[in-house]
Amino acid sequence: MRPVVRALVAVALVTLGAATGIAAVFVHRMPWGLALALTATALTTYALPAGWSTRLPFVLGFVAAVGWLTVPRPEGDYVVSENWQGYTLLGFTTVLLVAGLATLPRPRRRAVPAT
Repeated sequence: MRPVVRALVAVALVTLGAATGIAAVFVHRMPWGLALALTATALTTYALPAGWSTRLPFVLGFVAAVGWLTVPRPEGDYVVSENWQGYTLLGFTTVLLVAGLATLPRPRRRAVPAT
């Protein structure tokens, strides 16, 4: 794949991951919304091929969006609730980040030119 195409795919997947993370935060208070968000995110992550420009950008977009919405608001309250649904979402986000990093392909050795 060409570098320009890889970069465009990565940007699109970061955006998709961030949108998915924002949607997950906004529906996580309802049990069915949490289940739907976690299932859809896990299946999308599994369906994407492992790689620096495919699975990892989606995961980083999701983690960044959830992390950004975890910060307290100026009023002193939080967008992510402090109950089992909120902690489940945060735990899932951590597991998703570890899975995204753990499934990266191993670096390839460059061939040494023969002398």
